Amino acid sequence: MHGITKRFPGVVANDEVDFEAAVGEVHALLGENGAGKSTLSNILTGLYRPDEGEIRLYGQPVVFQSPRDALDSGIGMVHQHFRLVHPFTVAENIALGEHRAGQRGSFRIDPRRIESRVIELGERYGLPVNPRARIFQLSVGEQQRVEILKALYRDAQILILDEPTAVLTPQEARMLFLTLRQMVEDGRTVIFISHKLNEVIAVSDRVTVLRGGRSVATVTTADATPRSLAALMVGRELSDGPRGPRHAAGDKVLEVDDLWVAGAGPRPAVRGVSITVCAGEIVGVAGVSGNGQRELGEAIAGLRAPSRGGVRVGGAPVRGGDPRAALQAGIAFVPEDRLATGAAPGLSIASNLILRGYRSKSLSRGPLLLFDRIRERAVQLIARYKIAAPGPSTPARVLSGGNLQKVVLARELSGEPRIIVAASPTQGLDVGATESVRSYLREAAASGAAVLLFSEDLDELLEIADRLAVIYEGFVVGEMPVEGADVDEIGLLMAGRHSAGEVSSPES
Repeated sequence: MHGITKRFPGVVANDEVDFEAAVGEVHALLGENGAGKSTLSNILTGLYRPDEGEIRLYGQPVVFQSPRDALDSGIGMVHQHFRLVHPFTVAENIALGEHRAGQRGSFRIDPRRIESRVIELGERYGLPVNPRARIFQLSVGEQQRVEILKALYRDAQILILDEPTAVLTPQEARMLFLTLRQMVEDGRTVIFISHKLNEVIAVSDRVTVLRGGRSVATVTTADATPRSLAALMVGRELSDGPRGPRHAAGDKVLEVDDLWVAGAGPRPAVRGVSITVCAGEIVGVAGVSGNGQRELGEAIAGLRAPSRGGVRVGGAPVRGGDPRAALQAGIAFVPEDRLATGAAPGLSIASNLILRGYRSKSLSRGPLLLFDRIRERAVQLIARYKIAAPGPSTPARVLSGGNLQKVVLARELSGEPRIIVAASPTQGLDVGATESVRSYLREAAASGAAVLLFSEDLDELLEIADRLAVIYEGFVVGEMPVEGADVDEIGLLMAGRHSAGEVSSPES
């Protein structure tokens, strides 16, 4: 891709970008949110057409009018959020939209031929999956295999993977890396998009870094370090972000006792969870997405009523299913979905920043809000949390993901809560915003707050947490201090098994 430029109203998403990937290599594409990675991928897969520049495939110029053109040219993409029809089987999903699924000149589908090819590809690339299984019956890791098999079935020679390890256990991630190496040994090209710099170092041959819509460097991975890549991404040296000396945990602040919470299906989402968090302590909850983390966090924050068990703060019970009771007890909540749950997108930054405290005497007089004070407070928090916005009147919906997350954190942390429940607070954020969010949580713990951190990024938990609890199918299946923790054992617990191989669910 040479001189690729793509403009949208008010922004140049790609500005004369050069990107070159070779046959038989894993080429990583890095950049902060808004750096232009998604736009470049969408151009390469035919979703967008560049305003300027040229794409060459094996030396020949190509023009993609649609995604079908890119697919027919051997370019496939596995998106971070899978494009699968859950009631359909694996084979049916692979056949969808594939004009070669039927016989030439016929609309008839030969399911046995598709199933046979799926099994053959799965065996070759270490992606075993039952072609007759329905998608809803598969784990998240198996669903990702289906997406990769779908691309391989369509003879993709260039495969783009967007944040492919975000939903995988450490063992599943390592298996994926082996699969990618097998692909490139067979002459394919893999473009690997990830925020996890250690994984980029582990799996890629070269790395191209985008910043501000421009390609700023392409380096050989063997000559790079996570720190050097992070500096290229943000345009400055980043601090190491050390936790500093770990302080002895104080008194018990948060006690979750035998908590059961209903889920969307027939089984409870949270089953008998008991967790304690002390003042000044960060407890991380590790687990693959969909194992009850969301329901547990919302129950502690009062957004869901438990069916059994309860929550105590400082020894006093907190009324379940009552967000105001949780707030009054000193519980701050940073939800997983910052846009739909964490913020009111149609309101201004200033209005979002007072959603926890608008009843306080400093911001209101009876039913009347004191707008001068609200604006003054917003200006202070925007400066303190380095929120990039024109001003406090800016609608929250126009902010980037990182800046919107800073608004949520500023609102929740500025009230000096006793407990912070943070659900995937760095998910989808670039390295600079991630560094800021982690520092805020460290500072809160150092000030005496009890922090319960849910994250699917095990590296993040190992970096900033004091203790870990592993959750699987709504159960806490293991607890351990971070110091000296065995990553492989944690990964097995996340997958529902101990090192000896037995299922770790208490029901067994």
